[in-house]
Amino acid sequence: MSERQKIEIRGEFIKLDSLLKFAGFTETGGIAKEIIQSGRVSVNGEVCLMRGKKLRSGDVVSIPEADAEIEII
Repeated sequence: MSERQKIEIRGEFIKLDSLLKFAGFTETGGIAKEIIQSGRVSVNGEVCLMRGKKLRSGDVVSIPEADAEIEII
């Protein structure tokens, strides 16, 4: 796995689909929705199918086929 990318957010949380767009892994929310619903994204080690999942500081999002991990700080 590649080095973990750290993303700083303003506010209490960011939704999973928004994070994928913000971090540059998808260009649109529709693509983010497809990736999430296909079971290719994990949050804190567990597959997450909820595109609206609220992510907070300390959460780690993994996208295996992109060889990427994102940590919310």
